[in-house]
Amino acid sequence: MRDAELIAALARLVDAQPSRGYRKCCQILQKSHPQWNDKRIYRVYCAMNLNLRRAATRRLPKRDRVPLYVPERPDRVWSADFMLDALTCGRSFRTFNITDDFNREVIHIEIDTSITSHRLVRIFERIRLERPLPQVLRTDNGPEFLGEAFVQWAKANGMALQYIQPGKPNQNAFIERFNRTYREEVLDQYLFARLEDVREATWRFLIDYNEHRPHDSLGGMTPIEYRNHHAGISTFGMSA
Repeated sequence: MRDAELIAALARLVDAQPSRGYRKCCQILQKSHPQWNDKRIYRVYCAMNLNLRRAATRRLPKRDRVPLYVPERPDRVWSADFMLDALTCGRSFRTFNITDDFNREVIHIEIDTSITSHRLVRIFERIRLERPLPQVLRTDNGPEFLGEAFVQWAKANGMALQYIQPGKPNQNAFIERFNRTYREEVLDQYLFARLEDVREATWRFLIDYNEHRPHDSLGGMTPIEYRNHHAGISTFGMSA
């Protein structure tokens, strides 16, 4: 069968992440099989009844949009936020998510039943062993970010804390967008009995998100590809 390989590849993609649409599947497949053009992929996608129905949405009144600052280099501005979910037994847990605004890379996701201001210090101490801390950390006004232990540690380590205005999550839009993806593809996709299950599913998701998933905002590159591409340009510019 002429399309057997394409059918199998599409089935694997959608089985791994059921919320993936045609456009994202097409971007992923064309990285490994550039000979598969858009029309062929779409024809097979529809033949497999993978095109999802979406309810019509009501348009909101037009509002002036202020573009969010995008840093020109990695590790300049990171965004951080908390999410809340629960295990099948009803026990709630939190996730602490950190992303780099430059290339949308997920730096870290901490998962536990309680994450305090002191815990944030330990998290960033671990991260700094592997990569530089950011110049700026953008957060909301949660008590963990305002805690004396974390504020003083950040100040001592040269990491400025930039708090968004209360009730203005759009000022932290990069991580809000990531949070939505993480909830749709991990937290809402599975029933978790243990924290270890959440951590394992999150680890697998992060590898895919950082290393394999194309991002429209990055010109179709993955976060890691975009970071490496920028490092190559910077090195070339310095040698020239």
